[in-house]
Amino acid sequence: MDHVDSCVIGAGVVGLAIARTIAQSGRECLVLDSEASVGQGVSSRNSEVIHAGIYYPAGSLKAGFCVTGKALLYTFCQQRHIAFSRCGKLIVATEANEEATLEGILGKARANNVQDLELWSASKIADHEPQVRATLGLFSPSTGIVSAHELMNALLTDLEHAGGGFVGNTAVETALIEPGRFILKCNLAQESYEFSCRNLINACGLGAQSLATAIHGDAGSIPALHYCKGSYFSFSGKSPFSRLIYPVPEASGAGLGVHATIDTGGQLKFGPDVEYVDKPDYVVSMEHAEKYYKAIRRYFPGLKTGDLVPGYAGIRPKLQGPDDPPADFVIHSSKDHGVDRLIHLFGIESPGLTSSLAIAEHILTLLDKYDA
Repeated sequence: MDHVDSCVIGAGVVGLAIARTIAQSGRECLVLDSEASVGQGVSSRNSEVIHAGIYYPAGSLKAGFCVTGKALLYTFCQQRHIAFSRCGKLIVATEANEEATLEGILGKARANNVQDLELWSASKIADHEPQVRATLGLFSPSTGIVSAHELMNALLTDLEHAGGGFVGNTAVETALIEPGRFILKCNLAQESYEFSCRNLINACGLGAQSLATAIHGDAGSIPALHYCKGSYFSFSGKSPFSRLIYPVPEASGAGLGVHATIDTGGQLKFGPDVEYVDKPDYVVSMEHAEKYYKAIRRYFPGLKTGDLVPGYAGIRPKLQGPDDPPADFVIHSSKDHGVDRLIHLFGIESPGLTSSLAIAEHILTLLDKYDA
């Protein structure tokens, strides 16, 4: 039976970052995915924003990984000439009763050691973003955007240079737990294939819970998965903004509101919304357009009917349901399920891309403890 030291299942940005970091530590590592190429799931259907780390509770995994990961990601992009822009983000209150929310975000940011935020008056907003209507703004200069495609290609290149590799069209059905190893049962290009590994990391995104259940059975410690769809509409014209524009976050905590982001090619897009669905569905319906026009015109009154064109949709692997409080990332290791060298990542949604390199370092630390 073929054997590899470490195996990462799921070749999104987080899985690739983990595999790269493991390989660079000197361990033989493969990353597998059911798709033919990397980054075909959650990682290819998001806003491509480098978040500052300002929304999340102090001490949470999201806060810690985001703040650390942001610095690592900017450095990596500069070193590898990956397309990115530290363009900044302006969070706006459009009514006086929303201004207290900005103050609350400022407090969270400071608790997370993000000290560069600035409160902007309505007149300053009018000077810097004349198309934006707001009574008060909170500017985050360290927020930016990145080409997720270029980022994942660079991570894959590093993985391969370190002696690791990617294997596509490989659906892992389960893993048998044996002393000192895991036997992975796969469907490889429509044929059954088995191999073994010493370290196993489940970074499957939307499939993480189903794989964990296949390995452990109906274990109560596996958090429930909720499919949360977010649709994006593109703006049919030149962007009227030079920064990312966000409304105050939704009161439920499920999303950050229908915001305006500009990709590295200059395309302005609006989204995502929050729509819990029973199964993944990537159709962007024009039935949602009126809701978008209403939400966007609160801070961009110049938006004209017909300016929005259906773009794309993504599915967030949320751990909270529609009426639940916001959930943190969940990373299960032996202390959670009792199996050494097996790590599951659950609910890696936003700010997962920003956090990817920091998460990878954390996973390597967990593996190093077994070898100490």
